[in-house]
Amino acid sequence: MSNQSVTAGVALAGVMAHCGGSPVDAVKMLVGAVASAPAAAEPYEVLAELWRERRAELTAGLAGDGSVSTVPAQAYFFFLDGEMDDAVMTLGSVTGVRPDVAWGFAPWFGDARLLGGVRAEALAEACLRTLDHGHDLDSDEMRARFAPWFRAVDVVSARSPLPESLASMARLPRACGRPDLSFALCDRADTAGPSMWTEVARAGTWRATGDLDRAATAFERALALEPDNWSLHLDLADVRAEQGDFAAAVHRTEQGLTLAPGEITLRAAHAAYRTRLSGSAKDLRALILMAPRLANTSYRDLLFDYACAGEGLPRDLVADARRSLRS
Repeated sequence: MSNQSVTAGVALAGVMAHCGGSPVDAVKMLVGAVASAPAAAEPYEVLAELWRERRAELTAGLAGDGSVSTVPAQAYFFFLDGEMDDAVMTLGSVTGVRPDVAWGFAPWFGDARLLGGVRAEALAEACLRTLDHGHDLDSDEMRARFAPWFRAVDVVSARSPLPESLASMARLPRACGRPDLSFALCDRADTAGPSMWTEVARAGTWRATGDLDRAATAFERALALEPDNWSLHLDLADVRAEQGDFAAAVHRTEQGLTLAPGEITLRAAHAAYRTRLSGSAKDLRALILMAPRLANTSYRDLLFDYACAGEGLPRDLVADARRSLRS
């Protein structure tokens, strides 16, 4: 949409809001203008005026409305009220739904008041929300759209280098194909001292770049910091399986099971890796029985791919395993 069209849309929304029309409908029109030109100041000027003059009506009309047509405005209203954490997390939610719109270029998102007031924990949660819907963000276009997010992460992480928060923040640039920024956040978190969260973030980024040896080393450092964390044993087992070292993968799942014998994902991985290592029909049958209880279907399918490649397995059992994934 051209600047002239945005200006016309903003003007029409202003007329609607001040001539007996619905302020909520005006908000929706203004959000449409924002989506067309996220960096334009005019829609936000009218939104701010609406919030001052018809706050009660908007509060009632927007209650429970989580639609993309209103949420960007609600994020701005939080900013106007000084609720910086809610503002950032709300913008993260709408960005996760519509990452094709550069919502982060809103003038208020780069405001010094926001970057100086938002907590690291809230920005970390906002970054995770941008990833909630699994959109592919690894492209030049997406990296350009997320530039304001990268700046916010840089400013807030420098002010408050909390390892757990920075580890969550690191997932966003990693998803956008910016491992350099993810590693930089991990290095910044190191200034606060050794942390399991930092090493897990570093391992995930090495894994995303295809460097499995360094990913494994980082997971080992994480385990040294929290040896009783069964999930870390599973993470390292998965990396070892990806490397083709199924003996090490079995060993790691065994270590995890001593800590959490009832964890279904850990038990399934153990059965899958044992099947691949030794061609154990018994373990494949156990995996088939566990399959319906595995919530992560992509991980479940990967485990079955590993298991069904075990040598010497009965063909009919392998066929049963494949059928169990379709049932």
